Amino acid sequence: MLFKNSCSFVLLMLFLITLIGCKQREVVEEKSGNPLFEGWYADPEITTIDNKYWIFPTYSAKFEEQVFLDAFSSEDLVNWKKHKNIIDTTRIKWAKKALWAPCVVEKDNRYFLFFAANDIQTPESKWWNPAIHQEGQLGGIGIGVATSPEGPYTDYLQKPLINEVYNGAQPIDQFVFKDIDEQYYIIYGGWGHCNIGKLNEDFTALSSFEDGEVVKEITPEGYVEGPVIFLRSGWYYFMWSEGNWTNGSYKVAYGKSKSLFGPFQKIGTVLESDPAVATGAGHHSVLNIPNTDDWYIIYHRRPIPNEDRDHRVTCIDRMHFDEKGFIQPIKMTFEGVKSRVLQ
Repeated sequence: MLFKNSCSFVLLMLFLITLIGCKQREVVEEKSGNPLFEGWYADPEITTIDNKYWIFPTYSAKFEEQVFLDAFSSEDLVNWKKHKNIIDTTRIKWAKKALWAPCVVEKDNRYFLFFAANDIQTPESKWWNPAIHQEGQLGGIGIGVATSPEGPYTDYLQKPLINEVYNGAQPIDQFVFKDIDEQYYIIYGGWGHCNIGKLNEDFTALSSFEDGEVVKEITPEGYVEGPVIFLRSGWYYFMWSEGNWTNGSYKVAYGKSKSLFGPFQKIGTVLESDPAVATGAGHHSVLNIPNTDDWYIIYHRRPIPNEDRDHRVTCIDRMHFDEKGFIQPIKMTFEGVKSRVLQ
């Protein structure tokens, strides 16, 4: 009788240990799913602040309704908290519509939110309409400032940082990059042109280069908009979006150089529409887990079926490199990525 009870006890303990082990594996293997959160959001910029992940996306709507920005934070890439209305056009008086493509930088115990607004046009652009546009229109790239990443952000300059069209580049889709010498650069541009400018110490203006130029053009072949630059193994990787953001032609391409100023020769596209998952994948940002060589791509895409120009959602997938440092083709998924807590 004692032996029988002992066997039963052992079997019970083995069952419980197996059950606990399965539960633990379920927690470790918890996936984010795609999209990451509900709602129409595009142009996601990801960063890490105080051991949390932060995503700052565009609220995807008609330009006249695109007058505010929300943010999302997470401790594990899986569970996301929404921070509503971190900035809007009531706080940025010169911005009337088309608030998009945010980029947040932490500096000197403050948070600077770079954004584009008003969708300014020039007579040279194919969207110019003299009935609604005018030369010298106020708009372009502005900056909000706050003491916490969730805001609220107020107008830092009371005017755009960049209001003019240089080198044919519409002042939109700004990305701020800190180089190894601690200098901050702004990389931006639409209409098929990309510029780089040097930010001054307090972000109140652009510092001219030694030759007197305010910005320099670094446009690679095929570039349309949405620039992203990062450093890996001594190489500057330049990624951008091609095609048309309103349809399935949108995609992500890249090149690399030993210099931040290029030239960047196009290597190829790495993220494209997949009729089994979604279309119009693009305008992304890149996450490198600190002190690792683990990389993620955060991007927007258009669900299938899609019934509206502005129906875009924010997603995440892994980004891998081969032994020669080339980015491997990225597969869009519905599963997303595993839970990952910052150390």
